[in-house]
Amino acid sequence: MADVTEELLQEFKDRLHISHKSEDSHLKRLLSYSFADISGICGPFSLETDNPGKELVLERSRFAYNDALEFFEDSFLSKINSFALSNLSDEEESDETVQV
Repeated sequence: MADVTEELLQEFKDRLHISHKSEDSHLKRLLSYSFADISGICGPFSLETDNPGKELVLERSRFAYNDALEFFEDSFLSKINSFALSNLSDEEESDETVQV
């Protein structure tokens, strides 16, 4: 499971208007699973530097929290594809830099 920071957890809780701490472990698990899923689809990325990836993780977690995960990919397919392509381009550029 990805290490979910307190800042990411708080951002997610703010988005869902959750002020209590009783669900924190469940929310961290959702965020971690979402990060793993998006990374598997789009390739590795950092939650701290890749805003499109972070946004997809937060949205997928929101869908999972609301028991509507089956609708996530259809709703965000174009953003998933765009991020995957841009993430692939970033990886290729860094590979070319290393090989030179």
